[in-house]
Amino acid sequence: MNQPELIIQLQQGNPSAFRQLVDECESLVYNTALGIVQNPQDADDITQEVFIQAYQSVSSFKGESKLSTWLYRITVNRALDHEKKARRRKKFGFLHFFTGHSEAGNPEQAVLEHPGVLLENKERASELMLALKKIPDNQRVAFTLHKMEGQSYRDIAEIMGLSLQAVESLMARARTNLKKVLKDFYEKENH
Repeated sequence: MNQPELIIQLQQGNPSAFRQLVDECESLVYNTALGIVQNPQDADDITQEVFIQAYQSVSSFKGESKLSTWLYRITVNRALDHEKKARRRKKFGFLHFFTGHSEAGNPEQAVLEHPGVLLENKERASELMLALKKIPDNQRVAFTLHKMEGQSYRDIAEIMGLSLQAVESLMARARTNLKKVLKDFYEKENH
């Protein structure tokens, strides 16, 4: 089924069209979410939320962009919303100390189960994932979409709703900030 036909079928509520959408796009949604939140369980949850949102809002999809671009946009927004909630929870984490409850997991530990990360590069990828958490969200999203998902700057501009020049600027700032964070990391490691 071609994209316009699939969109029509989705908008008509055809369950097999929705299954086809999930089958074709589940890995791109999951991998994008994983690249941003760096936690497999959270990426699974976000993936489910993305497809629920897509199902509920496909009637408003105008077809002005590719269906995959629309899903990327939903995924990025859901992943960033998740990150904001996690930061708020972390801010008030001191309350857990007083109540005796503790948060599961270590927020400083990067998860390296992204399919784009080769086994021999796991250690370096871990450092990169931690560094990515330390740069602004929009830079992290652009970097993740380009370097981990293989999206072109033009596609990233469409996904993020930015100009091509803005994406180029984000990528330049992301590289600069990552170099600084990683340089600081290696200097601390060597002392």
